Amino acid sequence: MATGDPLPAALGNALADFSRHLAAERSLSPHTVRAYQGDILSLLDFAAQQGIAHPGELDLTTLRGWLATQYASGAARTTIARRGAAARTFTAYAHRQGWLATDPGPRLASPKARRTLPQVLRKDEINRALADTEHSAAQGQGAADGNDRIAAALAIRDAAVLELLYATAIRVSELCGLDTDGLDASRRTVRVLGKGSKERVVPVGIPAMRAVARWQERGRPVLASDRSGAALFLGARGGRLDPRAARRAVYAQFGGAHARLDGVKAVGPHAIRHTAATHLLEGGADLRSVQEFLGHATPATTQIYTHVSAERLKATYRQAHPRA
Repeated sequence: MATGDPLPAALGNALADFSRHLAAERSLSPHTVRAYQGDILSLLDFAAQQGIAHPGELDLTTLRGWLATQYASGAARTTIARRGAAARTFTAYAHRQGWLATDPGPRLASPKARRTLPQVLRKDEINRALADTEHSAAQGQGAADGNDRIAAALAIRDAAVLELLYATAIRVSELCGLDTDGLDASRRTVRVLGKGSKERVVPVGIPAMRAVARWQERGRPVLASDRSGAALFLGARGGRLDPRAARRAVYAQFGGAHARLDGVKAVGPHAIRHTAATHLLEGGADLRSVQEFLGHATPATTQIYTHVSAERLKATYRQAHPRA
């Protein structure tokens, strides 16, 4: 069998069953399911080239041989670690389904990914960005021309998007999934549907509430159409704001080819999430509260932000202390 040929029927069916399990039973996001599918398709394609036609024939030698090809092709350490984890998840599922008599996954060693610290903006950098979007939103108010009104509405929207991302540290997919009734103005909270379809309620600061209220009053009606439905944030054509458009709006504000602010790092929405979490910890919030705020399943995921704060403290010390 050559690379790219269709999988044997039993392997193809196993991959389809596994994908349905991830989406329906584990409620993983479409993006995560696609990542698993790609990794397991690679594994099963390799297995088929070794003459394997049924998932019950997978063994430790096959798994190790597949990972060895990843090493040989120059795959990054993080990629190999992720694919090893995907293989273990698949073989555990195959064992539960009765396809494998024993699960070889736990004996599959793969390198631990080196965890790099997330990119975080300084408080003065995020404040500059928020002030700039506020200025842009205020400038466009009162525009009469059709194109000018749309541009003004988009500026108001982008100011609200950036304020809400920083105020709540929600993911861009969570922001785009918000409906108009998700924001509680009286309690200053937003109801978010996160990973695994888990709902959480996140507090929202006063500046962000004001920015979103302005968007709902002056920006959203300009863009609203039959396609809008209950979506809180809209794209230029009136449909629900797409995560890619939201990312472009954030990238346009920071360092890049068309950035509005000079001297500020090129970052996207996830860096705003990292920034908000780090600033919370630096402001005295405890790790457990930040974990709930971010919607992390375990404190271990949130722990990375304590390392970010420590590194920033050491960098400040090295710059400021005469005998550092």
